[in-house]
Amino acid sequence: MQKTINVLLLIALAALMTTNKLSFAQAKDIVILGTATPGGGFPVYGEVFAEAVNQGDPTLLVQNRNTKGSTDNITLLNAGQLDIALVQGEVVHDVFSDTNHPPMNLKIIIAMYSTPGMFVVRGDSPYHSIEDLKGKPVIFGARGSGLVILARYVLDGLGLDQKRDFHAVYLDRAGDGPVMVNDGRAVALWGGGLGWPGFEAVAKSPHGARFIAPDKEQIIKIIAKHPFLKQLTIPAGSYTGQSNPISSVGSWSFVLARPTLPDDIAYRVVRALHRSEHMMAARLPQARETTISNTLAAVPRQDFIHSGVLKYLRECGLIH
Repeated sequence: MQKTINVLLLIALAALMTTNKLSFAQAKDIVILGTATPGGGFPVYGEVFAEAVNQGDPTLLVQNRNTKGSTDNITLLNAGQLDIALVQGEVVHDVFSDTNHPPMNLKIIIAMYSTPGMFVVRGDSPYHSIEDLKGKPVIFGARGSGLVILARYVLDGLGLDQKRDFHAVYLDRAGDGPVMVNDGRAVALWGGGLGWPGFEAVAKSPHGARFIAPDKEQIIKIIAKHPFLKQLTIPAGSYTGQSNPISSVGSWSFVLARPTLPDDIAYRVVRALHRSEHMMAARLPQARETTISNTLAAVPRQDFIHSGVLKYLRECGLIH
């Protein structure tokens, strides 16, 4: 009899603990974060971002969702199907451009990292310049990725066009790109930034990697036509076998919020990120750039920042 009572007590205790756990989970505010297709840099960054917020504020629960990439994220944010999303700098430029129609009311939560764009080829390939790649099968990224748009601006600055001057390849999954370069189906893969998985996958292959970026004169020419792009440098050692720094052009990627994201949520998200800057830097090389100071330096205009984030920045004395 006593044994039966003890078993019943244990069952009741387990049920109570389960109920408490469910109640705790339900008490959290869930924030849906849009990333991109598996195999690219956004999903990797998204994992670290979510961990930083979830650890920095136990009342929030960031849940990542794979999407088709930056342009898809903009559509989903406007439709209210995402709360926040990772968006490539060139897409952000289009969102906040005066020529954008219809106007969007998306807002910036924080700057992610800078993205210098370049190509990677196999180390044993005969290709050494952008001109060498003309007419060849070149992978420009996953459909909907902001990296495709970055390539479009960079090439346009040089008087080139993805579809006219190259055999342009677009992917359904970003992770397929390195495989196609390594097995010879494509001669080059376009990408960008520090720690980008596609570049590292080629660099670690038996053939090694060679990186191709605009030269000094080309960089000047690109920026003259598209001034929102900036000269950026990838430090030596950022990728396996990369012994020298690489200069190129690119922009800052941002985390954007849907038009109706409450101020309180945005406030708590950026506060958690601010608290977790050191953790993010330790987890991911490119996340070292995810800081409040970089955000204030990178935003085109301060009024593009979410009002909840601005409230936090004022409380910290970072803006007036």
